[in-house]
Amino acid sequence: MRYGYLWSVAAFLTISSLIGCASSPRETYYTLSAGAAVTGTPSASSESAYSIAVGPITLPEVVDRPQFVLRAGPNEVSIVELHRWAGPLRSEIPRVIADNLAAELNVKRVAAYPQSAGDNADYRVLVDIQRFDSTMGESVTIDALWTVKRISDGALRTGRSTARESSSGGSYDTMVAAHSRALAAISREIADAIRSVNTSAH
Repeated sequence: MRYGYLWSVAAFLTISSLIGCASSPRETYYTLSAGAAVTGTPSASSESAYSIAVGPITLPEVVDRPQFVLRAGPNEVSIVELHRWAGPLRSEIPRVIADNLAAELNVKRVAAYPQSAGDNADYRVLVDIQRFDSTMGESVTIDALWTVKRISDGALRTGRSTARESSSGGSYDTMVAAHSRALAAISREIADAIRSVNTSAH
């Protein structure tokens, strides 16, 4: 009887452990995506000859973390442990801006800091994210100060871009997609500044 009792206890504990593992909440990871709107398909012959390096960027400390940070009120945020960025936003944001600029300007040589390919770039883009707000089921807002610098002579263009995109639907997927659209809008304004600086060089 004693061995039967011990076996029953062991089996119960094993089953309980398996059920506990199966019901434990799992973390979900998300990544931003490029989405610059380009009219038509640029031809290879129109490819821009200059190169661009994006970064470094700065972020508010409150959102510079793996977990999603949601705006809960004017003076309140909540940190969501089970929904996280797949990579640091300090790396994700310059990567997406670089991809957007490459498509928008038809530039093949675009590097996201701190890749060494950007050391000898013709243009450097610096971005200071002032706000990276996420309100579930409502909207996201990205407010960014940026600088475009032509390395050869130090010519500068500075600006401030604020993009607000709807995140209606109440899911984390739609919220991440809204942030990607906001970065695309900001990237287009940076692209216009690069065109302006590049035109002044001729």
